[in-house]
Amino acid sequence: MPLRINIPPLTRILLVVLVALSILYNAIRYRQWIDSVAYLAIEPQSALIYPWVFLSAALVEQNIVTLLIAGATILYGGKYLERAWSSAEFGKFLLTVSLIPNILAWGVYLVLFAIIGDEKGLTTTINGSIALQASFLVAFKQLVPEHTVTIARGFIKIRVKHFPAIFLVANTISGVVFGTDTALVLAWLGILTSWTYLRFYKRQPDLSSASTSGISGIRGDASETFAFAYFWPDVVHGPIAAVSDSIYNALVALRICTPFSAEDVETSNEQAMARGEGGLPSLLNQGGRRGGSGKREEAERRRALALKALDQRLHTATTNKAPTAANPGSGPSMLGETNYNPDDRETGGDSTN
Repeated sequence: MPLRINIPPLTRILLVVLVALSILYNAIRYRQWIDSVAYLAIEPQSALIYPWVFLSAALVEQNIVTLLIAGATILYGGKYLERAWSSAEFGKFLLTVSLIPNILAWGVYLVLFAIIGDEKGLTTTINGSIALQASFLVAFKQLVPEHTVTIARGFIKIRVKHFPAIFLVANTISGVVFGTDTALVLAWLGILTSWTYLRFYKRQPDLSSASTSGISGIRGDASETFAFAYFWPDVVHGPIAAVSDSIYNALVALRICTPFSAEDVETSNEQAMARGEGGLPSLLNQGGRRGGSGKREEAERRRALALKALDQRLHTATTNKAPTAANPGSGPSMLGETNYNPDDRETGGDSTN
């Protein structure tokens, strides 16, 4: 019976390239045949001479520990995302989150050299899969935010939606304390690049539509729970939302971003609920089936979050319109109140009185 490899094709290729480039990089560096940094990783002063390094650097690891971490990330994360999105869409995502963070990191170190004259800005080696790891966490935050990962036989339980913030904090502390500044820079750029791509550009299948034409699709993800503020604990949502909204409004004014309509937000919220109700497989067991109770719990958590975000948005809208409010006798209901009836989803879902 022939050996069956249960790994999607693009993920398989990615793993082979990761191992091959990492072995080649370290073999050349150990033997000192040529300058392996210049040919496979990014060295700001010579990167434009060897432009392919902006892609290859993302799959070059310098030691066995980081190689194993990168391999596990690509194996489990790649299997999940490639099956959820298709190989073509996964390939576009990989190209975006590999190339753009590396180019931006190269620019950061050149600016560092230009401002303070530190030669480190020209000779720092930029490589590794940190940006890819950060981007995969953002993708999981979008697809299965309420999924709970259990560690140490249930002693530690963490929901997927908290992983990006934990990853950023860990790399930021490491960069400041231990001097791993390239990991710090790549982690932040990976998070921001992947979130921007998924939020505004990636085509999402219309899970909430009954259409079977195959043509329908939604550009970006305008759901309330995928806003940048929701990557952080509740206590800091307000300040982060204020800053991110200001940046977003400036980008809209400059016509760099297209503003989301109310219909976009509503459709994306329905998409988020549909993903939760669809019973996506476990992160660590793509072939297994989740129990019905797990599906229902995740769907209910996602629905509660969407309704909470909708309440906040409606409350803000009605507060802004308060000075020009209509006759108070026009209706008996409370402003901003949201009534949700699961049985009415076919005729409109949430109703605001």
